[in-house]
Amino acid sequence: MSILTQHKYPINSHHHGRSCQPLLPHPRVYCSSTTTKPSPNTKQLIIEPRLVSPPVTAVVSDRPIVYGPTLQSTWSHRAWVATGCTTVFISLAESMIGAAEVHMWLEPILAGLIGYILADLGSGVYHWGIDNYGDAATPLFGTQIEAFQGHHKWPWTITRRQFANNLHALARAVAFIVLPIDLVCHDPVVHGFVGVCSGCIMFSQQFHAWAHGTKSRLPPIVVALQEVGVLVSRSHHAAHHRPPYNNNYCIVSGVWNEFLDKQKVFEALEMILFFKLGVRPRSWSEPNSEWTEENEISSQIPAQ
Repeated sequence: MSILTQHKYPINSHHHGRSCQPLLPHPRVYCSSTTTKPSPNTKQLIIEPRLVSPPVTAVVSDRPIVYGPTLQSTWSHRAWVATGCTTVFISLAESMIGAAEVHMWLEPILAGLIGYILADLGSGVYHWGIDNYGDAATPLFGTQIEAFQGHHKWPWTITRRQFANNLHALARAVAFIVLPIDLVCHDPVVHGFVGVCSGCIMFSQQFHAWAHGTKSRLPPIVVALQEVGVLVSRSHHAAHHRPPYNNNYCIVSGVWNEFLDKQKVFEALEMILFFKLGVRPRSWSEPNSEWTEENEISSQIPAQ
């Protein structure tokens, strides 16, 4: 029995006579390559020149906020105004009681009238001084100087100040000056002068505020007193807020303004201070942004 060897690969008939060695398979290597082409839908990075705005820098404005905290009264303000009013009322009461006891009325009344007239002069001298000299760092008066400089830039803010906020600085000064007089003096003539003069000085800032108010918003009695000249009028004081800002300084009744301006009293004082001390008043300089008035902007809203 013979065993026939079976080849997995058939023998080619062409070679079977030469050899019976089986043929080995020839491997075939197939190489393929693919070329990647961009898809027509592929998104491409496109750089386009664009104008870029510079970063916005926050600018803090020093414009006062309508009804903001700087214009509102504090309990400290109210306490000083109450104290100042008390000392003034005591002085006036001393004058009336003393006059009634000795049946002397003319002298205290005349003393009160003189006090009223000199209070207007005093308000003008004080107003001229802080308008033209010193700055926020000036001892004792720095706060008032800064406030009056801000008032020239934003004059309408004085009508937004609450009552005690507007009067407390002068009320404090009046309290320290008048209280000792109340304690040691009982002369009705002296108290007639002191009571009226100190009261007008303390309330001069309120008279000043009324001079910036509109007629329709002021109490009728205030309008009447302005029109007869008892209080400084709106039209009279408006001249002070126009260039060259060197006139109409008095803010109680304004009765001294015409005389002081015509006689150039403050200009003479400025010359004396300049030649003696070398200090120039602000009114000699060209008004800058600190003196330029800005009107109230209706878009401002009350502070929350």
